[in-house]
Amino acid sequence: MPLGLILAIGRAYRRKRTSSLDILSSKRASKGYYKGKGCKPTGFHTRKGGYVLVQEKLPNYVVPDLTDFKLKPYVSQCPIKTSEASEATK
Repeated sequence: MPLGLILAIGRAYRRKRTSSLDILSSKRASKGYYKGKGCKPTGFHTRKGGYVLVQEKLPNYVVPDLTDFKLKPYVSQCPIKTSEASEATK
């Protein structure tokens, strides 16, 4: 009997606490809530189960022509301070 009581107390401590700061999911929110992955939708769902892409919602990246460009695409996270850079800012 005492062993069963100890096991019951242990289960009570392992049980997940219900708090107001719980993870918000579509099952815990209102009817029209859709969590997704934090990105904007690119279209809409049809009644028959299809998906229609809307061109205005697709991302459009404008990249300039970088041929014969002196600088490299890498930017250091730890820039080295030089005397030329400090003189240019004065």
